[in-house]
Amino acid sequence: MPELSHIIPHVEALIFASDRPLTTLELTEYVNNALGFLEDRTTMDQVEAAIEGIVEKYSSEFYPFEVVQSGGGWQFLSKKEFHKTIAQLNGDKFLKRLSPASLETLSIIAYKQPVTKGEIESIRGVSSDYAVQKLLEKELIVISGRNEKLPGHPLVYSTSRNFMDYFGINSAEDLPKIKEVLAEQLVEPTIVSSIDETPADSTATSEEES
Repeated sequence: MPELSHIIPHVEALIFASDRPLTTLELTEYVNNALGFLEDRTTMDQVEAAIEGIVEKYSSEFYPFEVVQSGGGWQFLSKKEFHKTIAQLNGDKFLKRLSPASLETLSIIAYKQPVTKGEIESIRGVSSDYAVQKLLEKELIVISGRNEKLPGHPLVYSTSRNFMDYFGINSAEDLPKIKEVLAEQLVEPTIVSSIDETPADSTATSEEES
């Protein structure tokens, strides 16, 4: 069985380099593939122990980021006290207001992730192609895989690291009421109120950005 000290840096490198959360199973498979383990393979228990060590390492106030569990896996996220600092780098990406359609779509993705476009449209009752595309362009969401259980294996969407960093959220479980978070940062409160009180528009104009 490989030494834990040999596994830890590889697990840390994988989590750091990935643009999406990695599960313990995925990390175990990647480590075994990378190190060429055949008989004496790394186990999930070892990887979990490695993750615990990495989490403890980055919990130190010396580091501006930490390893957290998000979306069923593990990823690096900046610590909350640095979110305002990092938000400056995002600049104009977040300054432009989101339309009601995009805001509603983002809310659904944040709470239901990973979610397919079909599931989003089932909730909203209208096409969400344009809203999803704009959210991808603004890097607020990412394509996080495919739903292998549904016919055609449709793409699934999740909120991005930019979304997490900008709003000070480490995982979907940490989300307060989405209207409170998004109203402060992206849209005027009146837009959020209109979403709560009226159904989504069924016309094409509901998908247009200002």
